[in-house]
Amino acid sequence: MNELALKYGCNPNQKIAKVYMKDGRDLPFTVRNGRPGYINLLDAFNSWQLVKELKEATGLPAAASFKHVSPAGAAVATDLSETLRKIYFVDDLTLSPLASAYAAARGADRMSSYGDFAALSDVCDKETALLLQREVSDGVIAPGYTEEALEILKSKRKGSYLVLQIDPDYVPEVQETKQVFGVCFEQSRNNAKITKDLLAERPTKNKELPDKAALDLLVALITLKYTQSNSVCYVKDGKTIGVGAGQQSRIHCTRLAGGKADIWWLRQHPKVMALPFKAGIRRPDRDNTIDVYISEDSEDVLADGMWQQFFTEQPAPLTREEKKAWVSQLQGVSLGSDAFFPFGDNIERARRSGVQYVAEAGGSIRDDHVIETADKYGMVICFTHLREFHH
Repeated sequence: MNELALKYGCNPNQKIAKVYMKDGRDLPFTVRNGRPGYINLLDAFNSWQLVKELKEATGLPAAASFKHVSPAGAAVATDLSETLRKIYFVDDLTLSPLASAYAAARGADRMSSYGDFAALSDVCDKETALLLQREVSDGVIAPGYTEEALEILKSKRKGSYLVLQIDPDYVPEVQETKQVFGVCFEQSRNNAKITKDLLAERPTKNKELPDKAALDLLVALITLKYTQSNSVCYVKDGKTIGVGAGQQSRIHCTRLAGGKADIWWLRQHPKVMALPFKAGIRRPDRDNTIDVYISEDSEDVLADGMWQQFFTEQPAPLTREEKKAWVSQLQGVSLGSDAFFPFGDNIERARRSGVQYVAEAGGSIRDDHVIETADKYGMVICFTHLREFHH
């Protein structure tokens, strides 16, 4: 089959929508369950490329959680600490390596991952399917599914959950085209390979890049390749912890992603983990409550009666001083940028969220100021000389 009708385009009023192959070849995916929409497939194809490249670059199973054509989170399979298992709400599950990657990808930004499209680098197993089954998600793409996993996913959303199977051997044409306002655009695909070789040039005084940090920078750079520009990505231990996408100013990307990284870290604060939620509270309600408790003045939040419905008792507030002290303990974070940093203010902001290692294109007329700022904190910068704009 080389053509597939869709539910509708980006919006319901765009009623006529389809995908098709111009060269007569079959579509490189099959629908195993559900009916895809236009945005579903945009998320699916971008997220699949991301996890495929992560697997190729690291050799580890990878997963991504996409919303509106940018990743809310991405991760490769790593052991999850008991703390992370609790804040990702998976401490009651048995996790395969692939399931752990998806738990971490979704856990990077659980607010943004609500209603996500999931991508898996490997055949979906029972453990990953059980995790997907209980989260609010619109669909998943993977190179295959075990029979048990497929039956679990088919039962989700009253049988309408979207399950796509991609041909892992599919290679698109070198030239890609799209149409905007009736005008056709054509360009060669961004086939740049992201490897450790991109991290060789280190203009900072500190040039020591541990293997663990190099892995994190690869995760950041590959994630950015499929994130709407401008974009910045914070990574720790093979897991994105903050993605800033689609901002007109790079410092705004750095602040946005840094704020998400801070929230990821604050979710691990003892007071947050001890919040006295009532039994049976839905995970999205817990996520929303935690996000507000962390992000705002918690004393004002706790005085708002609407939040009391979720607690068995009045929790202790998390003060600004406590939040600042806790965030100061976050260390060893890696940061990638899809283009050069124009000023050192990005480094200053990144440092506040524990960044020690940076990969960026270089080439700004103020590279000297950026390097000087990094040297002030003993940070390592890698100049990749690779811009990764994605639109």
